[in-house]
Amino acid sequence: MAQRPYVVVHVGMSVDGATTGFQPDVARFYQLAQTWTEDLTLAGADTILAQEEALAQAEGPGPAEGGPLLAVVDGRGRVTQWEALRDAGHWSDVVALHCASTPERPPGRQVRELVTGADRVDLAEALRALGRDDGVRVVRVDSGGGLTGALMTAGLVDEISLLVHPCLAGERATRFWYGSAPAAAPLILATAQSLPDGLVWLRYHR
Repeated sequence: MAQRPYVVVHVGMSVDGATTGFQPDVARFYQLAQTWTEDLTLAGADTILAQEEALAQAEGPGPAEGGPLLAVVDGRGRVTQWEALRDAGHWSDVVALHCASTPERPPGRQVRELVTGADRVDLAEALRALGRDDGVRVVRVDSGGGLTGALMTAGLVDEISLLVHPCLAGERATRFWYGSAPAAAPLILATAQSLPDGLVWLRYHR
């Protein structure tokens, strides 16, 4: 069986665990994301759908030569702006991760598909296939709590990186980084680093 890639979850969060309801330091977040030199960025459909309107209106520079792949977990077939994603200038190409029950796609759609699982995308098999067929060795998860929780529940996360912002989101928060992850999952602290502006960068291994 093919060995799956190394999977890193990198999240910007408030002190109370929220990923919304505060202003994140986006520049610092993506500066730190370069730490892993990922071969593949893994995102959930909800994360991409939140950007689709802006993507549809933007004139991207085109695929990033030598950049990572983007794979989107889209078991319900809701994402439509695949060409805009490819042209956004961040990724070399895009892959739609579907399952057997994903609704029929429009004919002639210009995006590569990887179909695993019956009623939902089999994340483990998808990662193994991307490692085997595309040489993917490092995956960075850029998504919300739902996908993060699913990956953690399946035992597919090797490292968790948290960029903690010095604020409380409180009732403004609508999403939290951990999703449906199992409670009391043991973690090993790898590094803890204080950064300017009160930020703290924590890295844990599983």
